[in-house]
Amino acid sequence: EVELVESGGGLVQAGGSLRLSCTASEFTFDGNVIGWFRQAPGKEREGVACFNPDDGRTYYSDSVKGRFTISSDNAENTVYLQMNSLKPEDTALYYCAADPGTGSAASLHCRYGMDYVRGKGTLVTVSS
Repeated sequence: EVELVESGGGLVQAGGSLRLSCTASEFTFDGNVIGWFRQAPGKEREGVACFNPDDGRTYYSDSVKGRFTISSDNAENTVYLQMNSLKPEDTALYYCAADPGTGSAASLHCRYGMDYVRGKGTLVTVSS
């Protein structure tokens, strides 16, 4: 059974950093579009970072650009989201996702979501 599992969330003070990890079972990230999304209570889902290996382009939402970095380790079959300079408004449930649709730009995947395979999420809480 395909499963993505996120870890690394928690409580952090504003200005701090966290690194989220996403591991996969029965699925290989290599060759797929990968992304991180977040959902805060009462807010719409937001695609914060997506990477398309076909063109090597990465998309970041304006709200996290310059603070978050998406990366992957194919040998470990793990996707990461490094989050720096965290703000209270970054508080949300973060989940990773992947999609084989490399024909579409990373920005589109982040904008419209990736439901091919996704994890259940890890909670990030940033205190002021």
